[in-house]
Amino acid sequence: MAFELLDLPYDYKALEPHIDERTMRIHHDKHHAGYVNKLNAVLEGHPELAGRSIEDLLRGIDEVPAEMRQAVINNGGGHANHSLFWEIMSGDGESEPEGELAEAIKKEFSSFEKFKEVFSEKAGSVFGSGWVFLTIADGKLECKRQSFQNSPYMNGKTPILGLDVWEHAYYLKYQNERAKYIEAFWNIVNWGKVGEKFKDASSD
Repeated sequence: MAFELLDLPYDYKALEPHIDERTMRIHHDKHHAGYVNKLNAVLEGHPELAGRSIEDLLRGIDEVPAEMRQAVINNGGGHANHSLFWEIMSGDGESEPEGELAEAIKKEFSSFEKFKEVFSEKAGSVFGSGWVFLTIADGKLECKRQSFQNSPYMNGKTPILGLDVWEHAYYLKYQNERAKYIEAFWNIVNWGKVGEKFKDASSD
């Protein structure tokens, strides 16, 4: 079964003014679609791989033949990372997490504000293109930078929050001011969805 590009869970302009409609259209319909199309092309003729979920494919990246592994990392990672990114944003974003996730963040980072500081610093310090994620593994939360489209799944970690800091994610609106884009991101985080992902990952 071929991987599919799902529709955004909201309108292209739903995240304005923090992320503009034009960026969302190009980012989702061109960049993300390109990763999906290239991933399907790479996996053509390999139904044993194409039939896996994107998470399982990346978790088992060492099982992918060496000659196609980097293409799967690039494009499969791009698909997984962007799928998470769209899902954890909302035009009706909450200001901060609640419940078990809030408690876990406080336990690991001492406070929500300290967590935001650590996450934002890592996002700002990505050299070139990449991501920053909040991941969970063995019940432990961690902020993790990833270069290019590398996925935390390849390292046995489950991402529950991610921020794309490739230039295509923000350059039309923010140009070289990545810090302003990172600051704006906190206004559109769907903490309810992040909390659901935390619970799901914690019960695995």
